[in-house]
Amino acid sequence: MNLKNNIFFAVTLALLFTSGKPVGKKSLTIHNKAITIDTHCDTPMKFVNKGFDIGKEHEAPNSRVDIPRMESGGLDAIFFAIFTSQRPRTSENYEKAYNLANQMIDSTYAAIKNYPNQVELATNSKDVTQISKKGKRAIYLGMENGFPLEKNIDRVEEFYNKGVRYITLSHSSNNDICDSSTDKNGPEHNGLSDFGIDVVNEMNRLGMIIDISHVSDKSFFDVMKVSKTPVIASHSSVRSICNHPRNMSDKMIKKLAEKGGVIQICILGAYIEEEDTTSINYIKHEELRKKYNNFNYKNEEERKAAWREWDRIDKDYPPVLPNIAKAVDHIDYVVNLVGIDHVGIGSDFDGGGGLSDCQDVGDFPKITDELLNRGYSKEDIYKIWGGNFLRVFKEVEDFALKN
Repeated sequence: MNLKNNIFFAVTLALLFTSGKPVGKKSLTIHNKAITIDTHCDTPMKFVNKGFDIGKEHEAPNSRVDIPRMESGGLDAIFFAIFTSQRPRTSENYEKAYNLANQMIDSTYAAIKNYPNQVELATNSKDVTQISKKGKRAIYLGMENGFPLEKNIDRVEEFYNKGVRYITLSHSSNNDICDSSTDKNGPEHNGLSDFGIDVVNEMNRLGMIIDISHVSDKSFFDVMKVSKTPVIASHSSVRSICNHPRNMSDKMIKKLAEKGGVIQICILGAYIEEEDTTSINYIKHEELRKKYNNFNYKNEEERKAAWREWDRIDKDYPPVLPNIAKAVDHIDYVVNLVGIDHVGIGSDFDGGGGLSDCQDVGDFPKITDELLNRGYSKEDIYKIWGGNFLRVFKEVEDFALKN
């Protein structure tokens, strides 16, 4: 039994047999053998708020990712999102976004450096396997929202050289690259902008994965026409099950699969099951959105205040969340629509993700248990937890090497 097995069984068995329904032994064995990857979490936001220690175990809902829970959940790799909210495109805001992105990257490096025996920075598709063999967890970097690029195409390579391996082209509002799926003012570019086309081509050239979560439908189809490599949705779910603009329609999922891409099912409650808009939790969150202009923060102090208030709402008025079974319904839907090769998992933990019975990364073996109980084979589960994503990752790298 290697180091990974020792850590996994010692911690996971103790955890899962004392908290709710136990996970079956077969499920634990399959989960341990799989290369498990969560393609999106927002933990770096906590790094820039002084005092968060990734090496210590914390409690949900205020924190959903740390090294001890990655170990107990048998999670081999995670993508830390370098997230900047969309603000008005002024020189001052461009600079703030650029500086914040670099601050998050630097603080992630520092967190990894503090625990060299437990985690390691990963930058290519092969790294996760090699790092896992050492009994460590792999930390990858993704950038959520291309706002820090400003209109400078050279920054794509700059961030690539700093370890960023995907860019989520937009966030909740339109930016210089493309239209967002949720901008209250509607489309600005009618899809990808001219600069956005340049960004997609540059990402192809470098071997950087294109992430279409958050983009508008038209932006998505523009990306499909322009990109020469498969793309991912790092944290999106199925619109036919949960009618939210952030989710993907059947037509989009089919096109994604046709181009060889993967939709990583997002386990954020509002994307799994339509929200109860009459609940106090929902009403309070909507009031907070209005207060902070849909989270287009004026400054760093306002951003920190908004997140404190968000956490306070969840503590005082806990949301009624869907469960793992509801999330796996989305996986079933994708598999029935386009096959097993085009679906994975991107939690959006520390950015809103969480289910009633999957509160943090330590609960991930429960998802494997549900998949196995529904008749998925171990090979299927390997694909869902990491195999499909790594295939896309390698294809993107191979294209860059050949061109």
